[in-house]
Amino acid sequence: MTSPVQQGDVQDTAVVPSVTRAREMVVRYRPTRLPLPVEGKVRTPGEAARLVAPMLADETVENVVVLHLDARKTLIGVHRVAQGTLDGALVHPREVFKAALLANASAVVVAHNHPSGDPAPSDDDVLLTQRLVAAGELLGVQVLDHVVVGQGGAYCSMREMARL
Repeated sequence: MTSPVQQGDVQDTAVVPSVTRAREMVVRYRPTRLPLPVEGKVRTPGEAARLVAPMLADETVENVVVLHLDARKTLIGVHRVAQGTLDGALVHPREVFKAALLANASAVVVAHNHPSGDPAPSDDDVLLTQRLVAAGELLGVQVLDHVVVGQGGAYCSMREMARL
């Protein structure tokens, strides 16, 4: 029989690791049926615009989506990065590339709508594109284009405007 530990005695205590709160990341793909107006390959800015236009056409606020492409430029995923306000959306490179990296995308096409209908890119759109291109170079994921979609199928491509 052991005696109770008296004050001042050395206690034999096992080291108990502290409990840390952590998050378990679960990557899950949800199948989505998209009417693809092109073959599923994104070779031109027009094809990218036709792919995203059905997703963004009737939105009353800015929405930003990213098309994930494999090495053959075939569409492997779509990620809605942000939903904003009438004239803006908060987009950070980490949000753009997080899903792209998890999907093993080789390249991305960023696209968003202008609810006003005018697809002309703003100065903020151009700056965002430059940040994303720089981040993509660091991560090894090429930003092929940033397409701004307007009304009636109108679009503006940063690549075509030589802003990429």
